[in-house]
Amino acid sequence: MELKQFSHEEIQIVNNAVALAEELVINFYKISINQQVKYDIKTVADLSPNEIAHGPFAQIIRYSGQRKDRVLGSSAYDFYKICVQDHAILAIAKHENNQNGFLLFPLILYIITHELVHIIRFSRFLQNFEATEEEKLLEEKRVHAKTREILKDVDIVGLKDVFIYICP
Repeated sequence: MELKQFSHEEIQIVNNAVALAEELVINFYKISINQQVKYDIKTVADLSPNEIAHGPFAQIIRYSGQRKDRVLGSSAYDFYKICVQDHAILAIAKHENNQNGFLLFPLILYIITHELVHIIRFSRFLQNFEATEEEKLLEEKRVHAKTREILKDVDIVGLKDVFIYICP
């Protein structure tokens, strides 16, 4: 069964939400260009089979990177990939003919902001990427709270509905 993917128009909405999420997170954490973490954001169209999940709206996969001109292990770095699960998001997103569901922009804004907070916390060693299931649940609560703090003053139609659904 082929997974539902974002349309061209929806990808434009996703890109705009990602740009705002990045700006908000960078400003909140006061991250300079030199401090930026290496990450990428991909949708289902660009994911490999092992990066596709059924259930979550997105997942983070950590890869180890190393510059080609470096041979020492000390030059290795973590590279995070936010794997956006179009099919899970579209299952609850509002469509033109359907009044139920959430607007795509605020939903993506919340999801990407949330995942970026995770990455910041991993990169600053505030949370271990390889945590126990119990610790992962506690971390989710912390990240939801931080995401809400970052987005609390953002005035976007539909964002409050996302708050109520994701972190009541």
